[in-house]
Amino acid sequence: MKIYKKPRDITKRSSWLAMLLLSIFFFSLSTSISSADCLPYFSYKDGWYGGDAAYSIKLDEKRTLWLFGDTFVSDERCSQDRIGMDVVLGTTLAISNCSANGEFEIQYYLKKRNEKFISSFGENEWLWPQDPFMANNNLYIPLLLVEAKPEMEGPFKFKIAGHKIARITNFEAADPNKWIVDYIDLTPLIPEGIIAFATTSVVYQNYVYYYPLYTSTKENPILFGNILARIPINRLNDPANAIEYFTKDGIWEKGLNPAKVKIVIDAGVSELSVRYHSDDKKWIAVYMSTRNNGDQILYQVADVPEGPWSEPKPLIRTIPEVDPESTLYDRSNFCYAGKEHIEFKQGGNIVVTYVCNSFEDFQKSRSFIRKNLFLYRPVVRILSY
Repeated sequence: MKIYKKPRDITKRSSWLAMLLLSIFFFSLSTSISSADCLPYFSYKDGWYGGDAAYSIKLDEKRTLWLFGDTFVSDERCSQDRIGMDVVLGTTLAISNCSANGEFEIQYYLKKRNEKFISSFGENEWLWPQDPFMANNNLYIPLLLVEAKPEMEGPFKFKIAGHKIARITNFEAADPNKWIVDYIDLTPLIPEGIIAFATTSVVYQNYVYYYPLYTSTKENPILFGNILARIPINRLNDPANAIEYFTKDGIWEKGLNPAKVKIVIDAGVSELSVRYHSDDKKWIAVYMSTRNNGDQILYQVADVPEGPWSEPKPLIRTIPEVDPESTLYDRSNFCYAGKEHIEFKQGGNIVVTYVCNSFEDFQKSRSFIRKNLFLYRPVVRILSY
């Protein structure tokens, strides 16, 4: 969750009413669509009142695991706003399935200790989820270790302090908080300049590929974008000296050399998806534009994970939450976390989610994000490409 400060109050009753009615419309529309086609819809229940990230992975023929970042939580049922709610800083989980009549069903599994909601990962750590993957019948969930920096200027009062991977060898239990988890610490292995390592994860042939968000001020011009790294599957549990990086020369090298590493996707995003579409025999990358507060969802296509990748094209040209002509708009809104969920692919269409947030300080009791439930939960769209 990106938690920031940039205040603006909507005081006109008509604007508030318009947003309420539009939120009800989207709720009804999404519910009817998901009932017919088992498309995801993130209802507020089980104490869950909104989270970002929304990475997903199919666990078996019935269950899909969902991972959310910082999450609004409450024991109160059917709340109409988030005023007074706690925020779990870290990761929360949900499991979805498709019913016999094609309805999308989701259950959130919030973790508690001493009657207080806590993150599903990390005892005393702030861990954000990244893109999970399966290898050797194990479930791996990459995590970003986040460190609060309240003294920092500006809205982003945190820094990424490390990288871990949660490894789960047995995920049969219905409640994911009962899974036994151990951790692989990648932090000593990640070079300077990598902001987020597992922005997306791809299991391909004998490797797991990642598209780290990377920047280097040592080069001229400055490097910024998504590079490509990989770890052999048989070294996931012992990755020291096993991480390779793709270079401008089209070869793989151990160790990241800023002068040689290649920016394969210049999106410069901390979250995206790269998935293989067997019908087209193409890899498709989906992500949110970083321009204009995230006003488009973009995609690129390649024959192999290394690329070359096609030029970005829009899947969605206008995101209503950041469109001044929309009743969902607020000048403090920004959108991010665009990604595809290939397990819900609908024929020739793809299913994507994105999340919109607010620069306004969420700790204010009546901030925009606390007053408006349509904000800060994954928005689902069915799109053609």
